[in-house]
Amino acid sequence: METKNVIDFAITSLRCDEQIKTIVKWGKSNLSKVVCIANVHMLIEAHQNPSFGAVLHNADLVTPDGMPLVWMMRFLGAVNQDRVAGIDVLEGVCKLAQVDDVSVYFMGSQASILEKMKLRLYREFPNLKIAGMTPLPFRPLTSDEDSTLIQLLNQSGAGIVFVSLGCPKQETWMSQHKGKVSAVMVGLGGAFPVYAGIHKRAPEFLRRAGLEWFFRLIQEPHRLWKRYFTTIPLFLWLVAQQMLDEFKHSGAVIKIQRERK
Repeated sequence: METKNVIDFAITSLRCDEQIKTIVKWGKSNLSKVVCIANVHMLIEAHQNPSFGAVLHNADLVTPDGMPLVWMMRFLGAVNQDRVAGIDVLEGVCKLAQVDDVSVYFMGSQASILEKMKLRLYREFPNLKIAGMTPLPFRPLTSDEDSTLIQLLNQSGAGIVFVSLGCPKQETWMSQHKGKVSAVMVGLGGAFPVYAGIHKRAPEFLRRAGLEWFFRLIQEPHRLWKRYFTTIPLFLWLVAQQMLDEFKHSGAVIKIQRERK
């Protein structure tokens, strides 16, 4: 699949519906794959932490969640790229999975959130096969607990496992379990509470303007202010450097072409 490098990380250059089709296609064959829903926070985490950067580099599909990533990909030539956000992936995959007879599993988050999700899922996708729902503790799992969880996921027959442990924990977990879990693992982070109706999603005009982060900040200021204060300025600086390099490269190419003529 074609990709575009944003601050040195390869983001999959496919429209949202095509990425969803790819995930369901892999799930139908029970392929062990890792799908990262990447936003500015995730890229900065990967930039600052080489071990997490390796996780992102080794993912099978990295979606552009967040308009800053979409805008940068369009600047780099993917002019038709749209946003591929976690909540859209969740709903799109469930819609297609019920048609293609692919069962899905929901792992992580809290039991109360999963229960609310289940009610909405049964209402919106009545033919969807839910292979299971398992909340997990915030602490790391023991070796025995992890082995039991792998067995549970594989015996469920799920083709797609939605993972909600928060970034970078969920991406690290998926990377460590590639080849062990016979399903496509999709890290959804905050999509679970949004789908459950606990958190509200930003209005579409804010999403299009790239201001969903501000809407989330208003809802969870104590948890998010430090993240945004540290990640957004650094991302803008790195993107500016990359854009400058692109302009210099384009100028050099044009100069060479003129000299050849």
